[in-house]
Amino acid sequence: MQLPKYAVLENERRFLVRPQAVEALAISRRRLIEDRYLTGGRMRLRAITDEASGQREFKLCKKYGSADAVSEPIVNIYLSEAEHAAFAILPGADIAKRRCSVEHAGRIFSLDLFLGRLDGLAICEAEAATREGIIALAFPPWAAVEITADLFFSGAALAVTPAADVRRRAAELLA
Repeated sequence: MQLPKYAVLENERRFLVRPQAVEALAISRRRLIEDRYLTGGRMRLRAITDEASGQREFKLCKKYGSADAVSEPIVNIYLSEAEHAAFAILPGADIAKRRCSVEHAGRIFSLDLFLGRLDGLAICEAEAATREGIIALAFPPWAAVEITADLFFSGAALAVTPAADVRRRAAELLA
């Protein structure tokens, strides 16, 4: 795969997590992530707040899409708060989640706990340096159903899909 200029390859897998499994997890490092998926393209505006320190980070991201579900070109531009505010007025769909870190078998996994209208939705994800590395990665038993290739559960889709539809689809997959 030829990467667009300045892009890197993101190797990632994602899994639905049963809500009842979340309560038993030893969660560390919590960050509030507020995303705006800008209308008319594949750009995401993100604000990240570390809940322990209050430190904030802002970025503009483009995911290029890929025929390979686990590897996709991506580029991030880090922004100042003022630059983030300038982009935030553009039309888009918003979504918020609390990203937590959870250790399993010596590896840190990200656990996204969605907020607001998607409260109760939990997704585990991990990245690796290579495609082979992410494919070989053993996920924890509480990562119940792989959704890596299911575009229904992409952040951009979740931001615009009615909550009832998301809950129904997640319940079907977790049944």
